[in-house]
Amino acid sequence: MKSYLAELFGTFALVFAGTGAIVINDVTGGSVTHVGVSLTFGLIVTAMIFTLGNVSGAHLNPAVTFGFWVSGRFPSVKVLPYVISQCLGAFLASGLLRFLFPEHETLGATIPAGSMAQSFGLEVILSLLLMFVIVNVSIGAKETGVMAGVAIGAIVGLEALFAGPITGASMNPARSLAPAVVSGHLQPVWIYLVAPFLGAYLGVWGCRCVQEKGCCVNVQEPSQ
Repeated sequence: MKSYLAELFGTFALVFAGTGAIVINDVTGGSVTHVGVSLTFGLIVTAMIFTLGNVSGAHLNPAVTFGFWVSGRFPSVKVLPYVISQCLGAFLASGLLRFLFPEHETLGATIPAGSMAQSFGLEVILSLLLMFVIVNVSIGAKETGVMAGVAIGAIVGLEALFAGPITGASMNPARSLAPAVVSGHLQPVWIYLVAPFLGAYLGVWGCRCVQEKGCCVNVQEPSQ
């Protein structure tokens, strides 16, 4: 139960801080800036990994949980409870933002700036890179494990920095679903529900291509 609560609270923090930065940037006329929003996402992920990694692994993302399961490093019985906890945390964050900023139209929902195909392709690649980094930094030397939070937060911030203006750089179904439902912007949400899972799957296979044989098979998941 503690691991589920950790996922709920961690995902709440991620969505509240990340989409909250988008909302505040809008209502203050751009005071946070796109760079600031990207840094917010990266920093909150880093903080939650260091805070909750030893409790739940700090997945904070249904696609990451799926990726660990595909890699054989996460038990099947915990996948659904993790995903439910993550989505509940995201919805609590979006609900609170709706209460605090009732006039805001999107609440930080991810809405494609280009074509659907362009955003779908970008989200797959972004999620692939994210999962590739996560899986690789969570195996091997102890020193890698200590810096895993920094590496994962850095890739989240980097991808938000360069791809955010086109896709919103979600890489996270819970992060996109909650503000889309609460704000009523559901038309493009399928992209952000499908692409991250596909990208996470490909990211695990990428790890298998560069790591020693057996790196992603029946290995107990370490804390990030």
